[in-house]
Amino acid sequence: MRTIRADSLIIPLSQKIKHALTHVSDDAVKLIKKAQEKETSPLCRWALGQIAENNEIAARENAYACQDCGQALIFVSIGQNVHVEGGLTAALNKAVELGYETARKSVADPLTRINTHTNTPAIIHYDITEGDTLTVSYMAKGAGSENMSKLYMLTPSKGIDGIINSVLDCVKCAGSSPCPPVILGVGIGGTTDVCTLLSKKALVFENAEKRADEAQLEQKILAAVNNLGIGAQGFGGDITALSVHVMTAPTHIGMLPVAVTVQCHSDRKFTASF
Repeated sequence: MRTIRADSLIIPLSQKIKHALTHVSDDAVKLIKKAQEKETSPLCRWALGQIAENNEIAARENAYACQDCGQALIFVSIGQNVHVEGGLTAALNKAVELGYETARKSVADPLTRINTHTNTPAIIHYDITEGDTLTVSYMAKGAGSENMSKLYMLTPSKGIDGIINSVLDCVKCAGSSPCPPVILGVGIGGTTDVCTLLSKKALVFENAEKRADEAQLEQKILAAVNNLGIGAQGFGGDITALSVHVMTAPTHIGMLPVAVTVQCHSDRKFTASF
């Protein structure tokens, strides 16, 4: 049994949050450069170049990659052989508070709209796993893209076509609002809460191992979305989405829930193990 002091996580996690907010993920940076090469619209190619330049400047000067530093979304995996000494949730929120020390604070009470001024509480999800490791995965979730996310409760007869059409509906409704090109997390199955959570996990754990049919569906959705012609910043073009990530869960025989979480190209996240 390993013992981890909760307060020992505060400083390293706060430093990683600060770094994430100024450094767009390597995967997103590569996808944006690849999109530049593939894009045939001069205006969209220019827009993608501006995005790439912004990311380079942010990383070089430790400046915020986007003015919306987002709400902190955190997934914690705790091994069964780990004993956490102290308040883990309090420590995670303190790490967020310190990580956002000079960043824009965007968390407020939903009714009074009074800002908490600390960017806390974070959205935290816990999973119990095997082993003796504690892993923290973080993603900054901005409002512009989150506002465009949708939940669809389909009947099973809608099938794969229904899933693809739901994602297309979501992206068409979003238009230029989420600052395309976007990254799409698609949760399929479970219940309303499960499939929505899956769509978030799909974005955070985008490199998770996939079944062949899940990977095939990702490519079908990506191709269909990029045929919409929305393009970078809504200027019309070939690349509306950089990537699509699907996660599934068993569901009731009478349901086919589909959740689409939209993430902007300013994809800021990390995973750290302790």
